[in-house]
Amino acid sequence: MDELTREFLIESQEGLDRMERCLTELEERPEDAGLIGDIFRSVHTIKGTTGFLGFKRLEKLAHSGENLLGLVREGKLIADGPTTTGLLQLLDGLRSILKSIEVEGTEGDGEDTVLIARLEELQAPAQAQVKHARVRAGAHQSAAVADVPQEQHQATASKADGHSVASAPAAPASTPEPGAASTPEPAEELAAAGTKAVQEKAPEKVVGEADGEAGKPRTQAAGTAAESTLRVDVTLLNRMMNLVGELVLTRNQVLQATAADPNLTLLSRRLDMVTADLRESVMKARMQPVSNIFSKMPRIVRDLSQSLGRRVKLQMEGQETELDKSLLEAIKDPLTHAVRNSLDHGIEPPDVRQAAGKDPEGTLKLRALQEGSHVVIEVSDDGAGIGVEKVRQKAVERGLITAERAAQLVERELLQLIFLPGFSTAAAVTNVSGRGVGMDVVKTNVEKIGGKVEIESRPGKGTTLRMRIPLTLAIIPALIVRSVQQSFALPQGALSELVHVPPEQAATLIEWLEGAPLYRLRGKLLPLVFLDRLLVPKGDHKASTDRDNFIAVLNADGRQFGLVVDGLADPEEIVVKPLSTVLKNIGLYSGATVLGNADLALILDPSSIAMKAGVTMSSEEQKGRGAEEQTEAEAAKNQEYLLVEVAERQAAVPLADVLRIEQLKVSRIEYIGYRPVLNFEGQLLPVDDSGGVLAAVAGNPEAEIIVVVCREGNRQVGIAVSHVLDVAGGGELFEAGTSARAGGVTLLKNRVTGVVDLGGVPPLPVEENGPGEWSQFTDGMAEAAR
Repeated sequence: MDELTREFLIESQEGLDRMERCLTELEERPEDAGLIGDIFRSVHTIKGTTGFLGFKRLEKLAHSGENLLGLVREGKLIADGPTTTGLLQLLDGLRSILKSIEVEGTEGDGEDTVLIARLEELQAPAQAQVKHARVRAGAHQSAAVADVPQEQHQATASKADGHSVASAPAAPASTPEPGAASTPEPAEELAAAGTKAVQEKAPEKVVGEADGEAGKPRTQAAGTAAESTLRVDVTLLNRMMNLVGELVLTRNQVLQATAADPNLTLLSRRLDMVTADLRESVMKARMQPVSNIFSKMPRIVRDLSQSLGRRVKLQMEGQETELDKSLLEAIKDPLTHAVRNSLDHGIEPPDVRQAAGKDPEGTLKLRALQEGSHVVIEVSDDGAGIGVEKVRQKAVERGLITAERAAQLVERELLQLIFLPGFSTAAAVTNVSGRGVGMDVVKTNVEKIGGKVEIESRPGKGTTLRMRIPLTLAIIPALIVRSVQQSFALPQGALSELVHVPPEQAATLIEWLEGAPLYRLRGKLLPLVFLDRLLVPKGDHKASTDRDNFIAVLNADGRQFGLVVDGLADPEEIVVKPLSTVLKNIGLYSGATVLGNADLALILDPSSIAMKAGVTMSSEEQKGRGAEEQTEAEAAKNQEYLLVEVAERQAAVPLADVLRIEQLKVSRIEYIGYRPVLNFEGQLLPVDDSGGVLAAVAGNPEAEIIVVVCREGNRQVGIAVSHVLDVAGGGELFEAGTSARAGGVTLLKNRVTGVVDLGGVPPLPVEENGPGEWSQFTDGMAEAAR
C-alpha cells in the first residue's frame, strides 16, 4: 500500500468517526446546521479523494450519500428517524469498503445497489417537491414576462445593479439540484440569468471584505492546527516506551551504585529527574481520551434499544479522562458487552417500568474518572437490578457450582458468579444474549491488562459495573519488600499504609482467633497474611515475637488485609515484564521486574493473595450502613494524625498536611546560621528541631534521622522526629467547666498529645528582602553565640 492511500484511509476513518458521533446527536437536534455540515463535509471529503485515487465503488456510494445530505443541509429534507438510519447504513457501507481496501488493497466484490436505492428513495419526497415548485415558478415567470411591455422590461434590466432585481426566487434555481436534469428549463434559464446579473453587478468591496476578513483567518487557523500535530506510528511509540523502560532500569541501578559517592550524587539526581520527565512525556504521547471508545456507544445504544423495544437515554461523563492507547483498545470489547448487558438484562421495557412507577425511559450512564494510578470506568443503569436468588438458581442449574456451595455464598459472592463462563439468566438464546459469554469476556479481558471488575446491584434500583484499569502497563511505582530471603515488588496502587510491629510488642498487638492472625488497626480487626508462610507453607518460620513484623495494609477488590513481610526497601519505579506460563499458574504474581541492584523480583498480586489466603472481610461491605455512619467516618478521617516521638515524648502531626517521610543520614543536614536546612536539588527545606533530635546525634555523622516533610500554606517545612509510631484518629478536648475547645492538643489513643504547630516554623529569609535581612540574621546568630 502506498503512502497516499494509507493517509487517505486514516483521514477517512477519522472522518467517519466524527460522522458517527454527529449522527447520534442529530436525532436529538435534527435542525442543528453545524452537525449537518460536519456530516456533509466528512462524506464530501471521501468522495472527492476517491475520485483522485480511482476507487469507483466508494465514489459512487459516497456520491449517493452526498446527494441525500445536500437536501438535508438545504432544509428540503428533515433529518428524521428513517433518514438518520439510512445515513448510518451509508456509514457502515463506507467503512466496509475502506476495510476491504486496507486489508486486500481492493474495494471488494460487494454490491451497493440496494443501499444506493434506499438512499435515493429517501431523497424522493424532496425531489418531487422541488420539481413541483419549479413547474409553478416557471409558469408564473412566463406569464409575467408576457404581460410586461418590451420597454419596461428593458428598463427593469437596466436596473440590475440596484436592489429591485435581487429577487429571492432566483437563488435556489441557480444551484443545480442533485439528480436534476442537466438541460435547464426556460424558467430556470431566466432565473439563472437574473442571478448572474446580480452577482456580476455586486459591489466588489463587499466581496473583498468577505475574502480578506473572514476567509484569511480561517486559512491561517487551519494551517496552524496542521503544523501543531504530527501522526506517529504506534509501533514507534511502543519502541520508545520499551527504551524508556530500559532507561528506568538503568537509572535505578545508577542511583544505587552512586548512593555512597557524594561526587556523583548531583549527577545521579539529575539523571533521575530527566528520566522521570522523559518517561512522563512518552506516556502522555500514548495517552488518548476515553471519548474515543465512548463515542461508539450512542450508536450501539440506539440500534440495540430499538431492536429490544426499550427507551433509553444515554449519559456520558468524564470523556476527557485519558488512558494508554493499548489499554483503551483492550477495554473496547468489555465496555461493549457491559453496555449490551445493561440494555438486555437491566433496563426494563417501557410498560414494565411504568407499571413499577418508573420513568418509561431508562437511563444508562457511562462515567470515567481517574483515581490515583487507575482509571475507573462505570456502566450503571436504573433498571431492575440483579436478583441474587435467580443467580443462585441458574448457577446450580447450569452445573457451575454445587447446591451446597451455592447455599453458603453471600450476596457479594453470588454477584461474582455472573462472570463465570457459560452463566446466563436469559430464558432463550438470542442474537444479543443467552450464551453466557458477554460478562466472561468483560472480566477476562480486564484482568488480562491488570485491571479489576466490581459489581454492585440493588433490586428495583439498578446495577453498576465498575472496571478499574491501570493508567499504564509498562512502568508502575512499587514498594520493594523482603520475605524468605528474596525481594518482591508490591504495587503502590493497592497499598494503603505501613505498620511496624516490633518483636517485643507482637504478642499483644497481633491477636489470634481460631488460628487466624489479626491486627487491631484503629479499633478495627485487620486480617493478616504472613507472606513467608504463604510462599513456603511447610517451612521453618520464625514466630512473630522473634522478628520485626512489617505490615503492608492492602486493598484488593474491596477486601482490606495486612501482608506481613520480613523487611522493607526503598520504593522504586519498576518496569513490568510478562510472566511465563509456569509462574502464572501459581496465582500469586502479576509480573516480574529487574530491580536497581540488578536482582530479579516477582510482582505480587494482592487480589490473588487475598483469594488464596481466604480473606473474606470486605471494606466495601462495611459501606452503606446509613448516612450517619458515613458522616462519622468522614469526620474521623478529617481528624487523623501522624503519631511521632520527639525527645521521648509523643506528638501529633495533622495527616492531611504530611507530604512524605524522609529517612536520611544526619550528615545531609546543613546549617544557615543556626537554622538546620535540607537541600533538595536547590530547594531549601527548613527543618524544625525543637525536640533536640539533631542535637542528640550531633557527634555521629553516620547516624540516621527521620524528617517528616509537611505542607504549611504555600511552603514546605520539615519536622525532625525520633520515631514514626502510627496513624490515629484524634478527638477534641475541652477545658473543664467550659465549652471552650483546648487548642494545640488532641486525644490520641486515650492520651493527651500535643499537635505540632507547623505555622510556628519561621520561614527562611528571601532574596527580595535584600542582603540586609541576611546580615541581621547572621549578626543575631553571632550575638547569640557570644
